Amino acid sequence: MLALFSCSRLAFDIKALRHHVRWHMQLKSRSQSGYATVPSAESTLRTALFFPGHGVQRVGMASSWVNKFPKTSGRFLDEVDSILGFKLSQFIFEGPNAELNKTENSQPAIMATSILILRILEAEFGFKTKSRVNVTLGHSLGEFSALVAGGYFDFSDALKLVRRRAEIMSQCTHDAIKRSGEDYGMIALVCEPDRLSELLGTIHEFIGLGPSSLKDDSSDGFQAFQQVMVANINSRNQIVLSGSIARIRSLLIQIRQFGGHDPRAVRLRCESPFHSPIMLPAAKYMKQALEHMVINFPAQKPCISNVSGLPFNSKEELKVLLSQQCVETVRWWDSIRYLDQEQGVKQWIGIGPGKVGRNLVGKEVGNVMATGGGVWSVCDPLEVESILIALQKADNGALHG
Repeated sequence: MLALFSCSRLAFDIKALRHHVRWHMQLKSRSQSGYATVPSAESTLRTALFFPGHGVQRVGMASSWVNKFPKTSGRFLDEVDSILGFKLSQFIFEGPNAELNKTENSQPAIMATSILILRILEAEFGFKTKSRVNVTLGHSLGEFSALVAGGYFDFSDALKLVRRRAEIMSQCTHDAIKRSGEDYGMIALVCEPDRLSELLGTIHEFIGLGPSSLKDDSSDGFQAFQQVMVANINSRNQIVLSGSIARIRSLLIQIRQFGGHDPRAVRLRCESPFHSPIMLPAAKYMKQALEHMVINFPAQKPCISNVSGLPFNSKEELKVLLSQQCVETVRWWDSIRYLDQEQGVKQWIGIGPGKVGRNLVGKEVGNVMATGGGVWSVCDPLEVESILIALQKADNGALHG
């Protein structure tokens, strides 16, 4: 059983991780000079390929693709089962939900389904990822799919890595529950767009990451919320908190009563506190595993880091940031703004189950439609032809605009 680290060791490690992230975020100020920028695209429009994360899983999520393209799908899913040594494909097709929703199954299942769809696009529709796409990115778990699509990881190695990482994350949650008796998970908060920075500041003060002006009723100040973290900054008005559900709810009461905020709260379909200190054993595993993994760098395409919101700049940085991703905030909004505002990405193609990722991207870059771009979600084979036609029209419009 994986033992959780002591509070003092945990605080030290997290402090070190945050120090590195703050340093890395300074790269944004250098992006204008050509450092940490996406190379120029051959096509007129820059195109980003993005992948979804945990929570989009559902029984039968690959069925329409398998029914439509049985030969390509069959070979790929046989490969998945062979790599993992068990019939993950059975959980994807038949469930039951209780098995598919287990972290150790849902995460490799989502990644496998995402790459399956990409492989079908390439094999059956002639989609050329190498020449058609300029940059890849993925939300949380989706970062691994993005690294495969970008040519950094071999699919087999990445799938085994995701499976083992998910097993450790699941064990981290079980250990935390056993130790504290509390329920863990993640809760999304939705606020007014112009109040997000204020909300984040208030939350950081309550959980001890900012100037101390707001405290709970205990003599320890922020002690009650020390296991609550901002796991995701998804958009201009949505963040996700991770940790003890009871402590998150207590935090919400505090910020509503004393912080002047009343965000809408929605518990996510997730039973683990991802991107929180509880996942530190998974981060340590990743650090060790990546040292022995084949990583292609430079790869075929730039890939955006969840931790920094910028492209990975070296193999060593990729190892560090991908390990930290287990315990650090996913800066999805930063990633989208960087590509949209600084790199001029106009075409956004989502690959994988569901349309959550498309919705998150679409509301942030909606203006690309007026400049010959668009946001598409490839999750249903019946929609592929129309999406490819729309992409071609966008290209033609840009060339003659």
